[in-house]
Amino acid sequence: MSSTAVPSGKQMAGVLGFFDEPGALLVATKKTKEASWDRFDAYTPYPVHGLEHAAGLKRSWLPYVTFCAGLTGLMCAFALQYWTSAMDWPVNVGGKPFNSWPAFVPVMFELTVLFAGLTTVAAMFIANGMPNVTKRSFDPRLTRDRFALILEPAKGKAFDEAAATNFLKGVGAKEVRTVYNEGWF
Repeated sequence: MSSTAVPSGKQMAGVLGFFDEPGALLVATKKTKEASWDRFDAYTPYPVHGLEHAAGLKRSWLPYVTFCAGLTGLMCAFALQYWTSAMDWPVNVGGKPFNSWPAFVPVMFELTVLFAGLTTVAAMFIANGMPNVTKRSFDPRLTRDRFALILEPAKGKAFDEAAATNFLKGVGAKEVRTVYNEGWF
C-alpha cells in the first residue's frame, strides 16, 4: 500500500491516467490486460473501435434476452388472439376461418416490440448495476474530450498505488492521479 494520506471520509477508487488520443488509450488498454491487472476500465467521449477486444470484454448477453422476450411477446399475442377468435368466442366474419393469422400480425408485431423493448431496458439496468449511487465521474471532461484508463483496487486484495501510477506513466499516460469515491449521500 502507498503511504499517501487518504482524505477523511473518502475511499480510494483507483489510479486514473489520461491520454491524448484514442490510439494511445487502445495500446495502454492492451498492455494493461496483458499485465494482468485485476480491475480496470477505460473512459472515452465516443466509441473507440477495438477497445472492447483490448479490454478482454466478452459478447453481451443482452441480444439473447431481447430475442427471448420478443419471441415471448409474439407467442403471447398469437395465443391471446387465437383463444379469443377460435375458442372462446368464435364468430364467422366474412367467411374467414376462425384462425385467421394474417389478421393477427399487427398485434403480434406490437407485442413483440413491446416485450423486447421493455425487457431489454430492464436487463440493461441489471447488467450495468444501476442505479449506481456510489460511483461518480472522476473528471467532468471524461465524456467530453478526455480519454482515461483507471486501475481499481480489487476487493480483498492489496492495491499498490505507486505501482499503478508507475504502470500508467509507463504505458503513456500524460497525467496520472489518484481518485476517490465520495458517494452521492
